[in-house]
Amino acid sequence: MYYVGIDLGGTNIAAGLVDDQGNIIHKDSVPTLSDREYPEIIYDMAMLTLKVIKDSGISIDDVKAIGVGSPGAPNCDEGILIYASNLKFRNVPIRAGIQKYVDLPVYLDNDANAAALGENMAGACKGAKHSVTVTLGTGIGGGIIINGKVYSGFNNAAAEIGHMVIVVDGEQCKCGRKGCWESYASATALIRQTKDAAVANPDSLINKLVNNDLSQINAKTAFDAAKQGDRTGQELVAKYIKYVAEGLANIINIFQPEIVAVGGGISREGEYLLKPLRELVRQRVYPLEGVPQTRITVAQLGNDAGIVGAAMLGKIM
Repeated sequence: MYYVGIDLGGTNIAAGLVDDQGNIIHKDSVPTLSDREYPEIIYDMAMLTLKVIKDSGISIDDVKAIGVGSPGAPNCDEGILIYASNLKFRNVPIRAGIQKYVDLPVYLDNDANAAALGENMAGACKGAKHSVTVTLGTGIGGGIIINGKVYSGFNNAAAEIGHMVIVVDGEQCKCGRKGCWESYASATALIRQTKDAAVANPDSLINKLVNNDLSQINAKTAFDAAKQGDRTGQELVAKYIKYVAEGLANIINIFQPEIVAVGGGISREGEYLLKPLRELVRQRVYPLEGVPQTRITVAQLGNDAGIVGAAMLGKIM
């Protein structure tokens, strides 16, 4: 049996035909063109679904369901997207809209939840009953899996882990609070921190790596400088990893998952990131002696996590 997973983003709509083991058979994408009204976007989602099925050479009769991972707050029971900040979506009937064109069951969840489900069923967390996936990106996304199911809270709005405060009265966050984890540990935060360090330390290798053009700094710049022995870069990376550790320790102390998978572009730093991160987290988690400890690893599915997880919504429902 097969499933279609749709990853609805502000830039692109990606869809894939996925088997019941979480393997993508075929995938495709189209631009979202997010300024359009929602019926046009839903139409494209439906047509893309039919295209990936056709291009896979699979009969639609062998497809069990469609899953959609979307930014924002969904009503999973009704298949309605209540709100999505980067789309002009308010109370949009995703399920009913797609079913106008494709006669299959349609399931909906938040995109971070879908990614976490993908990692749990076919990626770094495969085989774990309890896992958390954290994405260090523009913000910090998160998804929580408990007993193999997505934990969404009573209102489908849970797991906004990027907005737990780690510094009281700290940096202003776009959510309105101050000191949120994503204001310190997201890729956006690291870029800001790197620019500040470059200005404060004009002789740092950071400036040389970007030819003194601060606009060229990205989330990799500090790590590149640190690996080449630059003291400013090393201090910056160490402080950044400490921020990441604070949030992960909080998550582990609350949920005690078997595995925490770290995704996003920064996770490509691999053990250079994870080795000191694991040690800092170990120092911060509640000292439970004689019990298994949470394993921290790199997420495996990358940009495919949303497609796989969305598809798997149809399998677990």
